[in-house]
Amino acid sequence: MDNQLSSSASKTQDLRLACDTGGTFTDLVVEDGDQIRLFKASTTPDDPVRGVLDALALAAEHYKLDRRDFLDRASMFVHGTTRAINAIITKRTAKTAFITTKGHRDILVIREGGRIEPFNFTVAYPEPYVARRYTFEVHERIDARGNVVATLDESAFVKTIQRLRDLKIEAVGVCLLWSVVNSAHERRIGELLEEHLPDVPFTLSHQLNPTLREYRRASATVMDASLKPLMFKYLDGLTNRLREAGFNGRTLMVTSSGGIMDAEAVARAPIHSINSGPAMAPVAGRYYAERDFGNPVAIVADTGGTTFDVSLVRDSRIPWSRETWIGQPTRGHMTGFPSVDIKSIGAGGGSIAWVDNGGILQLGPQSAGSTPGPVAYSRGGTEPTVTDCALILGYIDPDFFLGGAMVLDREGATNALRTKVAEPLGITVEEAAASVLKLSTEKMVGAVEEITVNQGIDPASALLIGGGGAAGLNAVAIGKRLECAGVLIPEAGAVMSAAGALMSDLSSDFAQLHFTTSGNFDEIKVNQVLADLKARCQVFANGPGADAIEHKIEFSVEARYPHQIWEIDVPLGSDQFTDAADMKALKSAFHEMHQRIFEISDPNSEVEFVTWRAKVSCKLKETTSGSLPNEGDFSGGKAKRPVYFSETGWIDVPVHRFEAMKPGDPAAGPAIVESSFTTVVVEPSTIAERTAGGGLRVTF
Repeated sequence: MDNQLSSSASKTQDLRLACDTGGTFTDLVVEDGDQIRLFKASTTPDDPVRGVLDALALAAEHYKLDRRDFLDRASMFVHGTTRAINAIITKRTAKTAFITTKGHRDILVIREGGRIEPFNFTVAYPEPYVARRYTFEVHERIDARGNVVATLDESAFVKTIQRLRDLKIEAVGVCLLWSVVNSAHERRIGELLEEHLPDVPFTLSHQLNPTLREYRRASATVMDASLKPLMFKYLDGLTNRLREAGFNGRTLMVTSSGGIMDAEAVARAPIHSINSGPAMAPVAGRYYAERDFGNPVAIVADTGGTTFDVSLVRDSRIPWSRETWIGQPTRGHMTGFPSVDIKSIGAGGGSIAWVDNGGILQLGPQSAGSTPGPVAYSRGGTEPTVTDCALILGYIDPDFFLGGAMVLDREGATNALRTKVAEPLGITVEEAAASVLKLSTEKMVGAVEEITVNQGIDPASALLIGGGGAAGLNAVAIGKRLECAGVLIPEAGAVMSAAGALMSDLSSDFAQLHFTTSGNFDEIKVNQVLADLKARCQVFANGPGADAIEHKIEFSVEARYPHQIWEIDVPLGSDQFTDAADMKALKSAFHEMHQRIFEISDPNSEVEFVTWRAKVSCKLKETTSGSLPNEGDFSGGKAKRPVYFSETGWIDVPVHRFEAMKPGDPAAGPAIVESSFTTVVVEPSTIAERTAGGGLRVTF
């Protein structure tokens, strides 16, 4: 892939672009100096890159430039996509083989042995990520100390390669026992695959995810391998088509851990892109919360067309987890990689409302997406959605959707809801639409409570930040229901994930396994491990991060009490241990972290240290985010329109243009605040007010 920066110094390259491909819309943020501009185009599932180019064409039109000239001004393009996770969910990944040590063929079958419902035998045992018939054992064995117990039988493995060729295997994942201690056999298998199966991509577990537990390492390995053909083709097509369209800058991808990497690097390790899109919303949410309200506990809710993604930010830290499952825990597949901790449910603007056989109203998880989309889009959709209901209730102006770029069919939406929901339930269309919105709110409230109450956080003490194009439809209702301290709709909230991409640092993580204990601390070896990790971080900073204005390296270790099953991450104060006091400080930090997470600790116990980690972050730009310019004609909407609330029935409410509101001027509910990209329903008994930073705060 061509991923080079333009060498022409004469060209003016002052634009930074970020694009997030969602289930319904493709969002684009253009950062032009200290200003940002927002654009939306319909996502094109058959060819997602076309949706990206359509969004770029809209931006070029705004700048009164040809798309090629517009792209020639851009120095950076950051992309977020759900392409990888969608491929896994829909089982459209490459035909993958799993190579492991003889006697351990069922690593992917057994997983880690857990069950959600231990005594529910009606649930079938989950299928492994790679079918057992495509799992192959190799004759070799290395013990936990790295000693070779049985040498690798190369001739037998060459025969296995022939079987892979006969089966037309498209990708190979290799995870041998204890390769994280001695990688010699895995490396040799990689060499044999390159020699005898040169056109088939493969992933070696010790290179990708040098963690202790076999299942997590194996699962990450086969996932990564299975995504390589798809994501290489997608990213190669993206970079080539961007270049053909006139872009000569740097193409980067959003990663699951909330950072960005060069697209070429993600193509080599596509597992980093699994939660590419949703991971950026907490980054943006943290910035907007700090900018407008200091350092509050923030619930970041990103409502798109297909899903409602919620995360929690506290102490300015974005939470992340290695317990990341695709699907249900223990029944799905673990990524084995750190990812921003996000709770997702199937409730968005495109979620379909339906009545089940028992006469009960249901919502989702099916979504109309962008094709065919809600009924109101007039693209062939026949099932009523949340967006259709919002249109029926008057929340959305049919003539001002996307700033008037799309005219919505209110009559068609009404007829669909009447036929599919209102008549089966024996209620009016308005009552049906309001019920759908209430059900949507309750589903979202449940997701918020799960991520807050389960962590000991009272939602009443938190600020709710609403992002995504559909956020404003019920963000205020969610905030009222949870009695939050307030609701903030950022000025770039409609494209929050794309905005977060421009705020993120170029980053990479490195890890190395070395077991030691506080009672017999191996200071010399630990210092060697940390020095090696630091050197690898420095190579990254001097390579991909060479253009950064600054970089930082953070060290941590996975630690546990003796006989515990799982570790927790503990930050290190420095990159070297100089005396016993440093180790004692780390031991105390572990006890404190354990107390904070689990409300219990054992200060008299020894501590085991397992995997040492380093993360390098390279800041590419000094200013965190630009602001929306106050430009253009704000008269596109209507000053008043009839809106339906359950408490009031139909009532004429004032309609305020988001961009025209002045900080400090309150707008009492019931009211509508709308921009070209989102509509905020200001519920009765609430007050909306523009913040000094540019967002919209609603209080109760």
